[in-house]
Order: sequence, then structure tokens, then C-alpha cells
Amino acid sequence: MEFFTLPLSADDVWWLEVFIDEWFLVIALSLFIIEMLRYAFKKQFTKNLLGDSIANFVTLGLFMLMVALVALTYVGVFFYVYDNFRITDLPLTPWTILCCIVLADLAYYWEHRFLHKNGFAWATHTVHHSSPHFNISVAYRHGPMDWFFPLFFYLPLALMGFHPFIIFLAEVIVQVFQTLLHTETVKKLPRPIEAIFNTPSHHRVHHATNKQYLDKNYAGIFIIWDRLFGTFAREEAEVKYGVFPRINSVNPFTVFFSGYTKLFRQLIQAPSWTYRFKLLIKPPIWAWQQEQKSKE
Repeated sequence: MEFFTLPLSADDVWWLEVFIDEWFLVIALSLFIIEMLRYAFKKQFTKNLLGDSIANFVTLGLFMLMVALVALTYVGVFFYVYDNFRITDLPLTPWTILCCIVLADLAYYWEHRFLHKNGFAWATHTVHHSSPHFNISVAYRHGPMDWFFPLFFYLPLALMGFHPFIIFLAEVIVQVFQTLLHTETVKKLPRPIEAIFNTPSHHRVHHATNKQYLDKNYAGIFIIWDRLFGTFAREEAEVKYGVFPRINSVNPFTVFFSGYTKLFRQLIQAPSWTYRFKLLIKPPIWAWQQEQKSKE
């Protein structure tokens, strides 16, 4: 148990974050190649699958460009809050890192749930859900504002006294864990794992367009959050992926901006300012329901 109380430096935490982030991308790319070979072996490899996968990695590049433009501001906000408003001083140890990962995962659950329940937030998150395929590359399918919303959900950790480098490390670990969930190769894992952790089976449900699966399984690492807060669904019926309406494009720029292009078009065509405001704050299902009513 002494290991969990060993003091660490900020440089140690930063090095660990960079190591995980960079090397895991290499591992993910290797797994992606294996998946593509599996599709080819099963004669399921298509031009659309290849184009969609390439588009996913290009959206990652566009997203990283956006992150580079705001990185100093994003990091600065965390350090400003930590330096001026933290309520306690938590040491840099493996124990605090472990606690921060659990709390960051809980924060991610609520951030993810918000992204599905707010029109403006969904416009960026819909990009991630828009692929009709499900493989490792989909984990890297990003929207233009994906960097923005985590700020509000992870910032309370700085108030609690977690050093920003620990928070950033926890963010990376939560995201890295989920990358491996984007696969059809792994079916279901042993029950104890399925009961506690998010798994490919659980995450396939989250990406589904099937009615019984909508807005389910928001978890990052621990599926227990969905079980606790009533948003869990078990994978039973065959999963169908994508969003409505489908993008029907593998152009990475079309994909990357598709959510806000659609939202902007809805705002322009909206009958009133009240309607526009609701488009921004209500769940995307609300806009769909209004469209159906107008057709009746």
C-alpha cells in the first residue's frame, strides 16, 4: 500500500500523460489495421468503410488543430482556478491520481449525458455518432467544439484540490479507455467485467439508433454510473449505427462541420426567436418532434 502514497512531481504526471497519449495512438492504429483485415477476411470491406475511416482520422487532425489554438487558454483556466479557488491541497500521489480518475469518469458521465440533451452541445457530439460503421477509427471521429464542454465538468476537480496535471492525466485515461470500446470484434466479456466496466457491448448500445437503445450507456470507464442513474441498457437486438438524418458523406470537412451546419440551417428556418432558443437548449429529439408535427 506504500506505493499509493509515494510522492510524485508534476513532471512525473506530465510525462505519464504524454507517454499514455502518444503510445496508445500507436496501439490503436495497430488494432485498427487488424480490424480492417478482419473485415476483409469476412468480405465486409467496402470503399465506404475505407472512406469513412479516413474521414475519422482527418476529423481527429482538424480537432487537434482546434485544440492547439485554445490549449493555452484551456490549461490556464484550470491553473487559475486551482491557484486561487481550491478548497484544499491534495498531494501528488498514485492514490490521488486513482481518486481523480474515478471522479473524472463520473464528471465525464454527466458531460456525455449533457451532450445528448442540449441542442448546441449535440451539434458537435453528433459528429462522433454519425458514422454508420463501428470500429477503432470511430473513436477518433471528432466535432469542432469537443474541446469546449469538458471544461465545465472537469473544472470542479480543480476546485476540490486536484492538481491540473492530474486532471489532464485523468481525462486522457478516460478517453483512452473508451477508444478500445469502439469495436465489433469483441462480443461480450465475463459478467463481472460487464457489470462494473464499460465494454464494447455496452458502447455499441450507446452508438445505436435502435429506439430501445437511444440515450443509453453514457459511461466512460465504469458502467456503474448508468446503472445508478437509470440510463443502462443491455445489448440484445442487433445494433444499427448512425444518426438521423444520415450524413451520407465521407468528406471529412462535411462530416466535421455537419452538426453545426444542420443547427445553423434549423436556426435560419425557425419560425420565431423562442423556437431558436429552444433549438439551442432542448434535446435534439425535440426538433425532430416539431418537424413531425409540422408535417401532420
